[in-house]
Amino acid sequence: MRILGIELPDRERVEIGLTRIYGIGRKNVIQLLALAKLDPNKRLKELTKEEIVRLTKALEKFKIEGDLRKEIEDHIERLKAIRCYRGIRHILNLPVHGQRTRTNARTKRGKRKTVGALTKEMWAKLEAQQRAAMAKKQS
Repeated sequence: MRILGIELPDRERVEIGLTRIYGIGRKNVIQLLALAKLDPNKRLKELTKEEIVRLTKALEKFKIEGDLRKEIEDHIERLKAIRCYRGIRHILNLPVHGQRTRTNARTKRGKRKTVGALTKEMWAKLEAQQRAAMAKKQS
């Protein structure tokens, strides 16, 4: 089933299926169904054309998908422009909401990068590789 260009699974209940739309959560869906006057326990495939039209009209009152994403992006750009704490955290690609970064924060910061001194074994390995590269160039 497609509503406003968004593919929704047919077999799910209306209450659950509509949460696949970006910007519609479990709390918003209750308000949405009340506006559209729909039964939350009905399956998406069981909806009639009239019910789909009512649902589409009710969805137009909510900010969803592209409009919502654009608004959130604009808010983040504004924070970056005014150089507030949250904006700087966004610029530096660090967690914004006060989470710890000494450990964890891997999702935001990415793969670990080793920083600091090398062990004797690592230095020896690097020097051996450099010597081999120099020998290749000379021959």
